[in-house]
Amino acid sequence: MKVIVVRDGSAILFSEFGQQSIKLGDVILLGANTLCGSDPEGHITVTTIYADTDYVIDQVFWQHVGLLQDRLDAQDFAATIYSEPAQILRLGEDRAGQLMPWLDELVSLSVEDRPVENFYRIQALWFSVTHVIAPFIKTTPIRTSPTQRARAWPVSPRHRRFAPLRGEARKVEELLRAEPARHWSMTDLADAVHLSKSQVGRVFVEAYGKSPIAYLTMLRTERMASLLRTTDAPIAAIAHKVGWDAADFATRQFRRSVGVTPRRYRNISRRRAQPTE
Repeated sequence: MKVIVVRDGSAILFSEFGQQSIKLGDVILLGANTLCGSDPEGHITVTTIYADTDYVIDQVFWQHVGLLQDRLDAQDFAATIYSEPAQILRLGEDRAGQLMPWLDELVSLSVEDRPVENFYRIQALWFSVTHVIAPFIKTTPIRTSPTQRARAWPVSPRHRRFAPLRGEARKVEELLRAEPARHWSMTDLADAVHLSKSQVGRVFVEAYGKSPIAYLTMLRTERMASLLRTTDAPIAAIAHKVGWDAADFATRQFRRSVGVTPRRYRNISRRRAQPTE
């Protein structure tokens, strides 16, 4: 997951929540495998913290250890109450100002490449940051909107066994990434790794937090965004090239993932690419 702190300037952010304005005093929280783009308004300066989801789940477990039996229970608990994959936290300039010295020190310690020596200080700084932002994170016991879904969380906790991904999950991901334009079905993927359709779905969600088809949609959206930025091809042709036969369907999928239509995304990209005087 990502925690993005706006330190200066402003921008228009687009993601699964649509288009939102961000400025100094805002913090963006993004779950893993959540697409997000921005259109700076003049300039913007941010600091980004990357947090491993297993680590975050572990912290949820210890935070609520009186209620939860184990880390698997913590995974389900977190997926329910932190179900929005993308949030903007409006801290305000004063509270955001508290974060700046801690963020500066985190950046400094990170570039030193001394993780063992700096481990405890980095932990302390991270906890200081989360102590300030945690009260602003939206939680809910019930899913009430289309974007609220547990599959935005990327992995299940592994009882702190640092086991590699299952080979079948990795192979499915490689197949999807190698040929995102192919009309994949769950039957095709299951046959390729010699599992049942239900098994391949379960194994993949455990590894990547999305179903194989949802992951394929993300790959196609990323590819479509790249072609919109770098070519003048018609949107319908780009949609077909990435694997969507119907332009209208491609537009809906793209907007759901990125927050803006393909045409709007292309216009933003071109405006940003224009030289400034």
